[in-house]
Amino acid sequence: MFRTLISAEQLAGRLNDTGWRIVDCRFSLADTGAGRTAYAAGHIPGAVYAHLDEDLSSPIVPGQTGRHPLPDRDQLIARLSAWGIDEHTQVVAYDDNSGMAASRLWWLLRSLGHDRVAVLDGGFAAWTAIPGAPLTTELPAPQPRTFRPRPPTGHAVDAAQVAQLRLDPDWVLVDSREDFRYRGESEPIDPVAGHIPGAVNAFFMENLDEQSRFLSSGQLRERFRPLLGKRPAEKAVFYCGSGVSACHNILAMAHAGLGEATLYPGSWSEWITDESRAIAVA
Repeated sequence: MFRTLISAEQLAGRLNDTGWRIVDCRFSLADTGAGRTAYAAGHIPGAVYAHLDEDLSSPIVPGQTGRHPLPDRDQLIARLSAWGIDEHTQVVAYDDNSGMAASRLWWLLRSLGHDRVAVLDGGFAAWTAIPGAPLTTELPAPQPRTFRPRPPTGHAVDAAQVAQLRLDPDWVLVDSREDFRYRGESEPIDPVAGHIPGAVNAFFMENLDEQSRFLSSGQLRERFRPLLGKRPAEKAVFYCGSGVSACHNILAMAHAGLGEATLYPGSWSEWITDESRAIAVA
């Protein structure tokens, strides 16, 4: 069973396993149709396509939600079932953007109690780097299964809880965005710059090496253990701009063997919808 990461070579050895389901999560914030176009042009055989906005999020409610609200639970379960995923299925998610979108699906499955899920380390590039690795334009026709959720292993908190726990020394709040966004020097996406007061910064891309593959579990332990101190992993709350790249940090911590941290799904783009919520810069 693969619960955090899987290599392209390991996946290649199980490509024809009927108990496995591959999910292509390629997506671009700059062009929301680019991932689907790339999937149509060529994908790992057997992979279904999951769109970040349409499948892994629910519609935005202006002034109330962040940019990627969590999907409706029942609709997500229906999609998983239609993709041929049940509680026995090993799921492998991949993208071409450092594992960011794939980690969102990883976390969503964990939030439904499904632990047979891993992200392809190195993503689509790692797959195509294998000599002779197959690609196809054929659309799969998975046999529907019944996905039955279990008690969640992925934890989440809302804005009201964040407002309280950010003041509690038993918790640590971690901003997963790039440092200049955390400091509020500029904000390329959201209308307000800064961070939630009390948060520390751990840019999610620093989980990766020069080949866009995750650091070793030992290196990741060294990265995250100082953030935890003596706290259990679930008392580390990660957020980002919209609740997507924060999942990358949660995945990295789990791969490091430190346990499963907590997600603030609404993240910065939700936090700033209420002017009464505090904001910090620098």
